[in-house]
Amino acid sequence: MTQTTAMLLDDVLPADLQPRLFINGEWRDGSRGTVPVHNPATGRVIAQVADASVADGLAALGAAADAAADWAATPPRRRAEILRRAFDAVIARTEDFARVMTLEMGKPLAEARGEVAYGAEFLRWFSEEAPRIQGYYRPSPEGTSRQLVTRRPVGPSLFITPWNFPLAMATRKIAPALAAGCTIVLRPAILTPLTSLLLAQVLADAGVPDGVVNVVTSALHDVSDAMIADPRLRKLSFTGSTPVGKLLLQQASRNVLRCSMELGGNAPLLVFEDADLDLAVDGAFAAKVRNMGEACTAANRFLVHESVAKDFTARLASRFAALTVGDGLADGTQIGPMITEQARTKMQDLVDGAVSQGASVATGGTVVDAPGWFFRPTVLRDVPTDADILGEEIFGPVAPVVTFRTEEEAVALANRVDVGLAGYIFTRDMDRVLRLSERLEVGMIGVNQGVISNAAAPFGGVKQSGLGREGSHEGIEEFLETVYVALPDPWASH
Repeated sequence: MTQTTAMLLDDVLPADLQPRLFINGEWRDGSRGTVPVHNPATGRVIAQVADASVADGLAALGAAADAAADWAATPPRRRAEILRRAFDAVIARTEDFARVMTLEMGKPLAEARGEVAYGAEFLRWFSEEAPRIQGYYRPSPEGTSRQLVTRRPVGPSLFITPWNFPLAMATRKIAPALAAGCTIVLRPAILTPLTSLLLAQVLADAGVPDGVVNVVTSALHDVSDAMIADPRLRKLSFTGSTPVGKLLLQQASRNVLRCSMELGGNAPLLVFEDADLDLAVDGAFAAKVRNMGEACTAANRFLVHESVAKDFTARLASRFAALTVGDGLADGTQIGPMITEQARTKMQDLVDGAVSQGASVATGGTVVDAPGWFFRPTVLRDVPTDADILGEEIFGPVAPVVTFRTEEEAVALANRVDVGLAGYIFTRDMDRVLRLSERLEVGMIGVNQGVISNAAAPFGGVKQSGLGREGSHEGIEEFLETVYVALPDPWASH
């Protein structure tokens, strides 16, 4: 395993990264002191960030509420120009953002750079959408009146983001909100808050007015609970687990908040007998290994036709075994650590449980004996269809392979879970692709490819994988209200 020498905090964090609360354009200390941020590659503390209280959270919401009217009235072109400047600034600071993400989250530096490009693209995409918010004017069907339909911002919004993509999960929400004219409070995951704090400074430098974007870091959920209960809040957007999403929806129901929920996944990856196996292995590798498997779109269940399962599994295991595991800052690292020691323990428990139920380890299956929270990339073969691991969102570099005989069986296995975010199909038969696109209970499907996320595409799932869509033109719709005005017939007295 590749390791790097731990670097001093001042050597790697940008000088303008403030580990404090950002409220109404000012950096403030948290009323509850500070919370440590660890580097999962070493276990060492790399920063202490402000720990907000309920009062701090409500102050941030108050700033967003006070700024809402002016920001909503800001011309769309002006909002677009600010977002475009923010895009340029994030791209210009790719190395700053990438190093911060690698330090606090663990992903290899090359992947962190990729996230900067992906995350920044939401700022550019929605800068182009801001001037294109449309309504309409038309006669009623009876011809006796006219219908004027306009769009306006939902209002102050709370964003709760996860730790696995610290930049992209923030920009995917912030960009459409700002484009629509909404003000926001961002509460990033306490495991990876530094990227969001740097983003707040970049947005301010790009011209976002005071109070429009506020960032509150907190270890306790009572801060977001208080904001959700406050009548000034009009929108909640959350990315995270399904159980937590359900709790937030219950809270949001009290004030009938508009909600966007991007929740858990358990993506099936289907490899049929006619698949190009080179392409299938490449796609499966990308769909599992990206971000150490810590992605809601990661392939979770590898459903492979029995005629090609042995060959596919051997090839995938060979690719996994050749991966370099280590500190994300080290040259050549391809797999970083799990986010926490508890996450690493979960990987071992899932593998051990699958083996006890009849699976066998093709490669990996153990922790790495080194500082940090590393787990070896793992491929499991001969996994029974009723194994517990198939009902879990693994969120790590473990690939369980299950065989099937018929297309019907493959669809039944793919749809047997209560979530439906992403799915992947590998086949040369385009008629089969069309059939499966209508039958797989997921919101996104990759065909002969393992990476599907794109700022110009609608991201979201079905069943218990959430509500609403992020990205594409659908993304801005989540932040707009529709207003209908009935007008008299202008020809009635003509």
